[in-house]
Amino acid sequence: MTEMNQDDARTEALHRVVERVTAWQETATEGTIEDELDKGLREAGVTLTAEQRDLLAEQISAGADVDVVALAGHPDEGGPA
Repeated sequence: MTEMNQDDARTEALHRVVERVTAWQETATEGTIEDELDKGLREAGVTLTAEQRDLLAEQISAGADVDVVALAGHPDEGGPA
């Protein structure tokens, strides 16, 4: 079994949060998406900068593809909680 490094674990956790919140996207208001995103990030122990979080919420609300690897790949701009 291979060990996950911190960057891989962060990427995986963020990916799962995005999947979860995206499931709400079609019927949810923007406020609901933001609330669920914040809740998921807290539960996953992942922090984002305010700019990253806002961009992510906008992308999910718009149904756009989210580049989780790009978001997770900047631990100096957010990181584990």
